[in-house]
Amino acid sequence: MFGTTLALLGALLASATALAQPPERFDIAITVDDLPAHGPLPSGMTRADIAASHVALFKARGVPEAFGFVNANRLEQEPDSAAALATWRSAGHPLGNHAYSHLSLDAAPTLAAWQADVAAGEAAVAARMTGQDWRWFRYPYLSTGTDPVRRGAALAWLTAQGYRLAGVSVSFDDWAYTDAYTHCLARNDSAAIGAMKKQYLDEVDDGIARMKAASRQLFGRVIPQVLLTHVGAWSAATLPDVLERLEAAGARYVTLASAQADAAYAQAAGGDVVENEARRRGIALPRPPARRLDPATVCRQGSAD
Repeated sequence: MFGTTLALLGALLASATALAQPPERFDIAITVDDLPAHGPLPSGMTRADIAASHVALFKARGVPEAFGFVNANRLEQEPDSAAALATWRSAGHPLGNHAYSHLSLDAAPTLAAWQADVAAGEAAVAARMTGQDWRWFRYPYLSTGTDPVRRGAALAWLTAQGYRLAGVSVSFDDWAYTDAYTHCLARNDSAAIGAMKKQYLDEVDDGIARMKAASRQLFGRVIPQVLLTHVGAWSAATLPDVLERLEAAGARYVTLASAQADAAYAQAAGGDVVENEARRRGIALPRPPARRLDPATVCRQGSAD
């Protein structure tokens, strides 16, 4: 009996010690796509408000750099959105090119058309990054091209233009909730917003766990991460909770260049470094669980949410 009690006490002490251990630290760079305007704009909110919410959060959390990637055509569609870029730059965060109209390499009718779209996005970025290195490119939709010939030609062209390519290692698909969030705000449906937020943050928790597991499986360690998020209203509402979860998991914020200096990014070529490595090695990574709530149907007219 005494021995059993000692064994139980030992097991409890070991468990408590394990729980008390701080999480393994890992570096993470924050990147934000679709500046200056992602998704629909909720009533009473401006693009500058959304940008200001992001940069205030980054300052509060000690994020040294949040690299923003610009679709310059939004400046023509929403002239007032230029204020969002001014807010971003005033906070000291850099800008890069995300192609003028977010045109996918696969969707472009020709390689030349895609190159023209990339080139058309440069002026708006360069004008706001005077004296600084703005030649960073993020592929729209992370699509580096399914056709090997076009993919290789596009990469060669970007390299010749002096671009560095922004890869990604983790994303929580915040974009999928942006439209639904705007609809729910318009309907003042706080219950639906609460349900979406709970589901989304559960997905974030699962995504962080899968991020670490995949990194260890493929690289033998938790590599420096590059987070992809978007400058939308949903992101402004949920990013504080996302960063809190990342920090609890051991995240330490670094610049994009610092994260991508790691050898894991040597062959990334601007896409998803984890998925690309898994595909190269023929490894099937676990997929995220199915959503209980489909954001595409929430708060739509006649939906049963």
